[in-house]
Amino acid sequence: MATETPLPSSMTVTADRRSRPVQERAGTGTPAPRRRRPPNDLRLALVFIAPATIGFALFLLWPTVRGIYLSFTSYNLLTPPVFTGLQNYERLVQDSIFWHSMLVTVEYVLLNIGFQTVLALFIAVMMHRLTKSTFVRGIVLAPYLVSNVVAALIWLWILDTQLGIGNEVLSALGIGRIPFLQSDVWGIPTIAFINVWRNVGYTALLIFAGLQALPEQVYEAGRIDGASEWKMFWGITVPLLRPILSLVLIITIIGSFQVFDTVAVTTQGGPANATNVVQNYIYNLAFGRFQFGYASAVSVALLIVLSVITFVQYRLSRSGESDLD
Repeated sequence: MATETPLPSSMTVTADRRSRPVQERAGTGTPAPRRRRPPNDLRLALVFIAPATIGFALFLLWPTVRGIYLSFTSYNLLTPPVFTGLQNYERLVQDSIFWHSMLVTVEYVLLNIGFQTVLALFIAVMMHRLTKSTFVRGIVLAPYLVSNVVAALIWLWILDTQLGIGNEVLSALGIGRIPFLQSDVWGIPTIAFINVWRNVGYTALLIFAGLQALPEQVYEAGRIDGASEWKMFWGITVPLLRPILSLVLIITIIGSFQVFDTVAVTTQGGPANATNVVQNYIYNLAFGRFQFGYASAVSVALLIVLSVITFVQYRLSRSGESDLD
């Protein structure tokens, strides 16, 4: 009868450990490996946003607060500001030049927004339907890469009444020379044309980006139903582009109310205040007459107007909603 040979104690312990489940081995005296502490994402995020936050505070928030304070003072840059209460705002209500400059600005905004939005939408739809070439996009965006001052100088030379090549062409065609920038009738439309030429490419690319996000299945369903391109444009493209169009309108309206460079280079607000927009009036008050307190009051008034227009437009256009939801 064969006898069983006892195993050595070390082998017995090893076999016993192998037969135990993993959960039981976790209770042994061997320390469990330490879990790595997750990185502090908040600190990392604060480090990344710190430069932008500092720039925002120094160049936007602080000047805004400082300007609101100066609007209640009399300040000429040479002496300390003197608190005058609502005196600047009372003067603002009775200032006929301010109200005239506001009307001139509104005229410019309506012309600029109307032509720029319609033309940008047409260009974006054409690029979306006909070509998606990056070369075409570069050509469309090229005028936007030119600064406002350079664009204004170029068109000032082109449209000069005596030496401008534009008026030379008109004269050769028998139309006659037109004082585009020297006329109270043509001044604001010409400035609006210059800024439309410069900014329409950027606006078109914003709309083009929105068009690329629209599902192609919707257009395929429209074609199956026999809808023409014109009907699909008004029934599909425009409703689905409402959030993008609202964003474009808000950006362009704010930028249009802040027009200054083109006016300062071409007309300086003339003739007879015909192109004296609000920003040009503020500049003349502050750096021409050294009335920084009153200029700050006009700036605050413009800020309030822009805030109200943006809020009303956002609510009416339902920018936060989309027909795709």
